Amino acid sequence: MAEIHGKMVKFFSLNPEHDLGDEISKYLGIPISNCELKRFSDGEVSINITETVRNHDVFVLQTTSSPVNERYMELLIMIDALKRASANSINVIMPYYGYSRQDRKALPRQPISAKLVADLLEVAGASRVIAMDLHAAQIQGFFNIPIDNFESALVLVQYFKKKKLKDLVIVAPDHGGTTRARKFALCFNAPIAIIDKRRDAPNKAQVMFIIGEVSNKNVIILDDMVDTAGTISAACIALKNAGALSIHVACTHAILSGDAINKISIPEIDEFVCTNTVPLTKEKRIDKIKVLSIASTLGQGLLNIIDGKPVSDLFIYKPDDKSN
Repeated sequence: MAEIHGKMVKFFSLNPEHDLGDEISKYLGIPISNCELKRFSDGEVSINITETVRNHDVFVLQTTSSPVNERYMELLIMIDALKRASANSINVIMPYYGYSRQDRKALPRQPISAKLVADLLEVAGASRVIAMDLHAAQIQGFFNIPIDNFESALVLVQYFKKKKLKDLVIVAPDHGGTTRARKFALCFNAPIAIIDKRRDAPNKAQVMFIIGEVSNKNVIILDDMVDTAGTISAACIALKNAGALSIHVACTHAILSGDAINKISIPEIDEFVCTNTVPLTKEKRIDKIKVLSIASTLGQGLLNIIDGKPVSDLFIYKPDDKSN
C-alpha cells in the first residue's frame, strides 16, 4: 500500500512508452500501480486493474496525443474501472489535452470538441483534471470539476537562462500568443515581437510581416504547441530574412506530425526546445531537438493537491534583474 503524507495514493500510467510516468513516480516516491491494458481482436479496449484502489486517491497519467482517439478511449475506460472499484478520487493527468484546438465555433456548423471531451471525462467519473499549457484558457470553463492548468514556462526559462543569450527578443508566432510571450519576456527583461500571419486552411499559415525589431537580435519564438511546423518554419525564415542572429524555437507540446521533422531541420532554426508532455519516437529525436522534463513540475503539483495546498505558487514569474 502506497502512502503519501498519511493518505492512500495510487499512481497509474497508461503510456508505458512515455518516460514521464517513471519520472513522476520517482518524484512522488511511490511505484506505478499495475493495470492490464489489452485489446480484443476487433480493437476494443480492455482494462483490468490488478490491485485494490478502494478508498485511494488515484492519479492516472495519459497524454492524449497520437493516436488521439485511442488514447481517449483507454482513459475513459480506465476512469470507469476506477469508479466501479470504489476509488476515493480519480485525478486525470493530461499533459497534452487532445482536441484543445477545437475550443470554439469558427464556422456556423462546427462542433466544440474540447467541450465534448470535458463532458466525456466528467460523465466517466473523473474528479479532477490536471493539464499543461491548455491551448485556450476558456477550456477550463468547460468543466464542472476542478481543473488545474500547469505551466511549463519556468522549465523553459531555466533552460534559456543558462544559455545567457544577449540582445534577446521573445517572439509570439501569432497575436494569440502575445500574452504568453510577454510573460516569458518578463523573465529576461527582453522586448517582444509578433508574427502577423494569415491562416488559409487548417495546419497552413502564411507569414505576413513582423511587428517589432529582430535585426541583429537572438530570438526565442515561443508557442504552446508545434504540430506540422508549417507556421514555425515560415516564421523562422521570415525572422532570419529580417536579420535575426540566431533563432531558438521553444514550445510545450511537440506534436510534430506529418513532415514536421523536415520543416524544423531547416538551417534557419538553430535549436528546437520542447518538453516531454508528448512522447517522441526515436525517428523524431534529431540532434536539433532538446527535450526538457516537466516531471518535477507535475510531481510537486500533485503533492500540493494531495496536501490540500495551492498549486498557483509553483508558477510565479519573476522579472529578470537588469544587471544580468
